[in-house]
Amino acid sequence: CSSLAIGTTTGYRLFSLSSVEQLDQVHKSNEIPDVYIVERLFSSSLVVVVSHTKPQQMNVYHFKKGTEICNYSYSSNILSIRLNRQRLVVCLEESIYIHNIKDMKLLKTILDTPPNTTGLCALSINHANSYLAYPGSATSGEIALYDGNTLKTACTIPAHDGPLAALAFNSTGSKLASASEKGTVIRVFSIPGGQKLYEFRRGMKRYVNISSLVFSMDSQFLCASSNTETVHIFKLEHLTDSRPEEPPTWSGYMGKMFQAATNYLPAQVSGMMNQDRAFATVRLNISGQRNICALSTIQKLPRLLVTTSDGHLYIYNLDPQDGGECVLIKKHSLLGSGKMEENKENDLQPPLPQSYAATVARQSTVPSTSTMPGYSEDGGALRGEVIPEHEFATGPVCLDDENEFPPVSI
Repeated sequence: CSSLAIGTTTGYRLFSLSSVEQLDQVHKSNEIPDVYIVERLFSSSLVVVVSHTKPQQMNVYHFKKGTEICNYSYSSNILSIRLNRQRLVVCLEESIYIHNIKDMKLLKTILDTPPNTTGLCALSINHANSYLAYPGSATSGEIALYDGNTLKTACTIPAHDGPLAALAFNSTGSKLASASEKGTVIRVFSIPGGQKLYEFRRGMKRYVNISSLVFSMDSQFLCASSNTETVHIFKLEHLTDSRPEEPPTWSGYMGKMFQAATNYLPAQVSGMMNQDRAFATVRLNISGQRNICALSTIQKLPRLLVTTSDGHLYIYNLDPQDGGECVLIKKHSLLGSGKMEENKENDLQPPLPQSYAATVARQSTVPSTSTMPGYSEDGGALRGEVIPEHEFATGPVCLDDENEFPPVSI
């Protein structure tokens, strides 16, 4: 959460988020129009870009050198891309491709996934356990958990009754948060076991479309934003574990009786009783717009960042002790020209904060599928699946700057 990338009708822009007062534009590119995916590998120079002009092609660039590392084309439109230091995942509507990040070779194709029109998936940023989560059903809230290192299915989690709308891992890959299309309940599960750890109620009055779900780096907080004006921040703590023994008062007695009663009530009712409310909230001055949130530490203080599809970044202070209403301290314009660009809904789609991108795209030379080396035996060739056309990296992906592969800090 130290940088931000945005795609626009004219290209893409990349920003550093090291300061509250000043938004530093690291790079701007107008080489490729209508960019709707731009994902950077942490603070490295490796960036993946997808444009509406070629929605079936993924371009991988070295930003600082201004060179294209490789590109791949797929059988249908690319809906989302996720990456960590071990794996690069490309999500299509009914299949998922897993590449080795070091040389971009295709390791595995997960075929016949349930229809996933939004490209919903999550990849653990901790490469030591590259777990991948995606919808296991188009009609229920089942989560399929896949081990991206061993390339095997880990488990299936029956998370919600309705279809999934949001998924997010914590920084270590030990927890997974989810929300359904109703958007009223957010659940957190242990990984890889799939046991339910927390359940938070976002609200009961209305269904919402949750567009962003993200943990803080220390996994103490979970943030959820939607198409409404309210952003909710939940604190991951079990109050019953830290609560001292209550004195023998009437209220204490009734509290124990109420807790005991939940053991005899239907699971749906008792579950609602045990749900926690939001620890902190933000009231945006807009609603109905797509937005992406992040919980980050900037200048040694916890901040909530909200990027909206009209091209603005809002920075709020978060009180980690008392919570409550977060205070807006800065608003930045991401478009910069002062003239608002005309964007379709997907033309300005910032992913979870990441940054940097590329500049020069080479003309692709596509080898025949019969002579393409580097695929695993089942790499896209099962059941008549067409192996995607691509241009291989000329060698191992070398990112040689000192911050290209920074150590994992936990």
